[in-house]
Amino acid sequence: MPKTDPYAALRIREFNIFLFLRFVLVFAWSMQFIVIEWQVYSLTKDPLSLGIIGLMEIIPAFTMALFAGHIVDQREKRDLLAQCIAAFSLISLGLFLLTWDIVVADWAPHTILYSIYALVFFGGFLRSFFGPTIFSLVALIVPKKIYPNAATWNSSTWQMAAVLGPAFGGIAIGWIGVHWSLCVVFGLVALSFVILLQIKRKPILNPKIGEPVVQSLKEGLHFVFRTKAILGAMTLDMVAVLFGGAIALLPVFAQDILKVGSEGFGVLRAAPAVGAFLTMLITAYIPISKKAGLKLLAAIFGFGVCIIVFGLSSVFWISLLALFFSGMTDGVSMVIRQTILQLKTPDDMRGRVSSVNSMFVGSSNELGAFESGLTAKLMGTVTAVVFGGTMTLITVITTALVSPSFRKLDLTKDLEAHENG
Repeated sequence: MPKTDPYAALRIREFNIFLFLRFVLVFAWSMQFIVIEWQVYSLTKDPLSLGIIGLMEIIPAFTMALFAGHIVDQREKRDLLAQCIAAFSLISLGLFLLTWDIVVADWAPHTILYSIYALVFFGGFLRSFFGPTIFSLVALIVPKKIYPNAATWNSSTWQMAAVLGPAFGGIAIGWIGVHWSLCVVFGLVALSFVILLQIKRKPILNPKIGEPVVQSLKEGLHFVFRTKAILGAMTLDMVAVLFGGAIALLPVFAQDILKVGSEGFGVLRAAPAVGAFLTMLITAYIPISKKAGLKLLAAIFGFGVCIIVFGLSSVFWISLLALFFSGMTDGVSMVIRQTILQLKTPDDMRGRVSSVNSMFVGSSNELGAFESGLTAKLMGTVTAVVFGGTMTLITVITTALVSPSFRKLDLTKDLEAHENG
C-alpha cells in the first residue's frame, strides 16, 4: 500500500475554506453553550437546571433527526447550510437580548430561564439539520480516496474549536460578562455566513428526488441496521456518552467543589478537547484503521476510567489531567467512528445515515447531560459522575464479550479499496 499523505485533504482549496467555516461555527456554538450553562446555573444554583438544558436540546434534535436527513438528501447542501446559519444567528441574537439588562430589567428570573430554554429548544431543532448537512457537504468537496484523511482533519478542526470556544467563553464571562460574550457569538455566526459563500453549490447525487418521506426514512434505517460496523460503532459510543456526561456538571465542580471560578471553568471545559485534538493530529500521521474495533473498545474503556478519576478528585490539576486524557481517548473513538461512516455510507444516503448517527451519538450528549443532572440531584454530584464512568466500563466489557465480530473489526481493506479508486 502506498505511503499515506497526512496532508492530502489540505491540498484542496475548498476543503480549507470548509475547515475554516467549521471552526468558526463550532467555536461559536461551543462558546455559546458554555456561556448559557454559566448563566443558567448562576440563576438557579441547581444542577438539575443544567440537565434540563440538555433535555431541551435533545427533544427536537432526536425527534426531527430522520426527517432532517431526508431533507438533506433531497436538497443542495451549501444553500441548506446557509439557511441553517441564518437560523443560528436568530438564536444567538435572542440570547444576546435575554442577557441585556435594558431588555430584561423587569423580568422575573424564571421568565428569563424559560426563555433561554425555549431558544435552546429551537437550537436543538436546528442542530438536527446542521450535522447531516455538514457531513454530506464535506463528502462533495474531497474525493473518496482521501475520505479518512479528510475525516481526521475535519474532526481535528472540530476539536480545536471545541478547545478554544469554551476556554475563550470562560475567560470572556469574567472579562466582558455574559451579555457581551453572546454578542461575540453573534458576530462569529455572521462571519461564518460570509465564509460559506466562498464554497460553490454542489450537485445533488440522490437519484430519488421526490421520494416519499416514509419510504426514504425506511431505506435509511434499513441500511444502518444491516451494516454491522456502523451500527456497532454508533451503539457503543451512544451508551458510553450517555453515561459519561460529566461535562454537563462542570459548572458545579468549578463553582462548588474545585472553587476555580469562571476562568478555571473554561480551562476544565477545554481540557477534553485539547486531548482529543492532539490525538487526532497523531492519527493524521499514524492511521488507526488496523484492528479498529479493538482500539475503539480500549479507547472507550479508558474514557470511563478518566471520568471516574475526575469524579473522585477534589484537586484541580488531577481533575484537569483526567479530563485531558478523557479527551484523548474520545478522540480515538471519534476518528474511528467518522472513518467508518465515511467509508461505508453511499453518497445518496449520507444525510439519512448522519441523522441516525446524530440520534445515536449526538443526541446522547444532551441526554447524557440530563442523566448527569438528574443523578446529581438524586445521588449527589460526585456519586453521579462515578456512576456514569462505571456504567461506561460495564458497557465496554459487555460489548467485548457479546460481540466478537466487533472486536475483530478492521478497516484496512476498505481504505485500500478507496485508495485504489
